[in-house]
Amino acid sequence: MAKRTEDAGVRRGTRQDYPEDRFDRVERTGRVGAHRVTARPRYTWQYIIAALLGFAVLTTLGVLTVHTIGDSGKLPISGTSPSSTAEQSAPEAKLDPDATVAILNGTTTENLAAALDQIISTEKWGSILFSGSAAESNVEISAVFYSDPADAPAAAGLAAKLGGLSTYTTSDYDSYNAKLVVLLGADYQGPGLAEAAEMTATAAATPGGEISMGNETVPEGTPEIDPATGWEIDPATGFPIDPATGLATDPAAATS
Repeated sequence: MAKRTEDAGVRRGTRQDYPEDRFDRVERTGRVGAHRVTARPRYTWQYIIAALLGFAVLTTLGVLTVHTIGDSGKLPISGTSPSSTAEQSAPEAKLDPDATVAILNGTTTENLAAALDQIISTEKWGSILFSGSAAESNVEISAVFYSDPADAPAAAGLAAKLGGLSTYTTSDYDSYNAKLVVLLGADYQGPGLAEAAEMTATAAATPGGEISMGNETVPEGTPEIDPATGWEIDPATGFPIDPATGLATDPAAATS
């Protein structure tokens, strides 16, 4: 029995050698063991959408803030006022009985200038200096012209009496030496139309009759004198006849 115990102790202290196999040479790595990790849900798209929405909201708020500040701090343009966009008021219409007037008939209606001559003189709307035919008989728009801004009220007053005509500033008719020039066109619907028709009918029915021009009564066949030039007026055109050429001449065209 003692021998067995001794043999057993010898066996325990002796290392048993075994042949080397593939498990004796294992590659060393940093991995110690295998661990199972629970997969977490990914929120990438949610983060992107939230970021875009936040950017849009902040951008909108920024634009509105800048716009509000810009409106509150806006300065008026120099020389303007809140009422600067309103139209300038027209000059006050005021008839001037002493304002000299020239009447030009730009229509085919006979005796229209003569009829209006009588009306303006009788009603004291102005002082007639000349009345006759215009350079052309196809004028479309009637108007009252003046060259001096100081005559604007008188022009507006006369235009109102003639049916609400428009008024314009021009120097094209300065040769007539009149403050106001009335140009009658095809659209004229003011006073004098009925009187012109009556005068034309009377002259046609009464050979050798008389045509009244303002305060003067001019028998037919008697040459009419242009007060501005002192020349005879051509009955066909209504223009003064230039003694040098013997031709009817429009004073406005002659000086332009």
